[in-house]
Formats: sequence, structure tokens, C-alpha cells
Amino acid sequence: MKYDFDSPEFLSKFVSKAILAFLALGVLITFFSSYSIISPGNTGVIFNVWTGSLRTVPQGIAWRTPWITQVQSYPTALRTYTMVRRSGEGSSQEDDSIDLPTREGQHITQDISVTFNTSEDQASQVFKAFRGADISDIEATFIRRTIITVAQNTAGQMSLSEVISAKRNELQDKIQKVLSIEIEKMGFKLDKVNLGASHLPESLEKQMQQKMAAQQQAQQAEYELQKQQMLAKAEVAKSEGEAQAILVRAKAQSEANRLLQSTLTKNLIQSKAIDKWNGILPQVSGNATPFIDLRNMNSEKD
Repeated sequence: MKYDFDSPEFLSKFVSKAILAFLALGVLITFFSSYSIISPGNTGVIFNVWTGSLRTVPQGIAWRTPWITQVQSYPTALRTYTMVRRSGEGSSQEDDSIDLPTREGQHITQDISVTFNTSEDQASQVFKAFRGADISDIEATFIRRTIITVAQNTAGQMSLSEVISAKRNELQDKIQKVLSIEIEKMGFKLDKVNLGASHLPESLEKQMQQKMAAQQQAQQAEYELQKQQMLAKAEVAKSEGEAQAILVRAKAQSEANRLLQSTLTKNLIQSKAIDKWNGILPQVSGNATPFIDLRNMNSEKD
């Protein structure tokens, strides 16, 4: 079948079909432009460009008038913005750790993460404050810049040792307190600030290692001194105990000798000696005095 492309009938049919296709496309575009999907954990803000009015809608389908209303969503579920040194682990693909000054003028880099969200009541305020910007754009500008400013101002009032160890928890609490005030002004609510790893410059790292080594040596020396003092005290206590024991034994022996001396008589001693004598006289006699008094025995016979 051949078509006469120049015939009025063909042109009329072609134009009619083109108009129908255009209308169908327009209806399709209008339909898909008449609603937006608000993801779970978000609140939608619908802005009327003619009247300037704002209204919020919950998660789900948000109906709107094409080319007249604009829809933007903001997180009501908690959202975390992370700034870390290691590439690929934070919200930025590059090193995004914060440069923190200390009271002495030293500088370290600090990993930090901030968890925040907004409420359905405050979502329209966020829209106004940032002129309908997407949340990722707000994080990359306002949230990031505010975190850096608050953290630097807070750390600058502390010494290096306080920032990295002694008052680390206090630093975190102070940052959270001030940051909460700053972002609430724009309609956000802060949930938590977490300080991650602290990164010292190489030269400063060596100084800290040397200082820690010196402290450990001093602690070890103090421990050894205390150990020797305790051992010395133990030896003194042992010696005092032994001396006390000897004194007690000497006193006991002295008392026993005294009691024995008070009960012994000459006749009793001689009687005990006779009881133990086997009847044999000594074969050798020197200057020793016999333990039996023969004179007394002879006088008794007479």
C-alpha cells in the first residue's frame, strides 16, 4: 500500500496523530509532575511560588500543582554528618578532619561526627532559612562550617593535653552544647556529638612519645623505690619480731631459773644426785669436789 505524503488527507491524519501524541505526552508529564514521593524518615515542605505559602506533609505521596508548587524533603529521622581523616569513611571522600588549635598554639586534626535531624514543625523553617536547598547541600555548607567554627573556638581554650586526653569528654560536651544552640536557630535539632581519633603532627607525636616514655620511666622508678621501702619495712618488722621473741624467751627462761633457784636446797640437790648415782666411785680424781659429803655420812654413823 502506497501513501501519498503530499495529499491533504495524509497531512491531516499526521497532524491529528501528532497533536494526540503531544497531548498524551503532556498529560503524562503533568501526571508525574503532580506528586512527589517523601521518603520514610523525612518530612516534605510544599512551597507555592505564586502565593509564597508553605505547608508540610508527612512521608508518602505529596500531591502538588505542576509548575506552581515546589516540594523539598528534610530528615526527621536521625542523620549523621561525619568528618574524618581517612578517605572514603566520612561524608566527604577526602580528608575532612578538623584542624584544632590549642591554647599553646599547637595544632592537631580531629575526627568528629554529628547526629542531627529536624521535626515536622520545624521543616518549613529549614526551607525558609536555606531557600529550599537540599539537605546534602546544607550539610556541605552550613552544618560543616558551624561544626568547624564551634570545635575550633572550644578547643582553643584548652591545652594540648586537655584536648587529647585529660579533658576530652569536657571538650565534647562543650562542643555539643554550643553547636546545639547554633543549629537550632536554623530549625535543626542536635542529638549527639562524638569525637573520634586525634591526629598529631609527626614532630608533636615524637615529643608526646618521649614525654610518655619519660613518665613511664619515672613511674617505674617510683614503683621500685616503693618496693624497696616496703621490703625494708618488712625486714625491720621481721627483725623486731625476732628480737621481741628472743626477749620474751629470755624473760621466760629468767623467770624459770628464778623459780628453780628459789625451790632448790642443798639436801634436795644431794638427794637427786644420789638417786642418779650408779654406785661406782670415780677412777680419777682431781680438784673436783665429790658430790657426796662423806664427812656427813661418817658423822651420822658415829
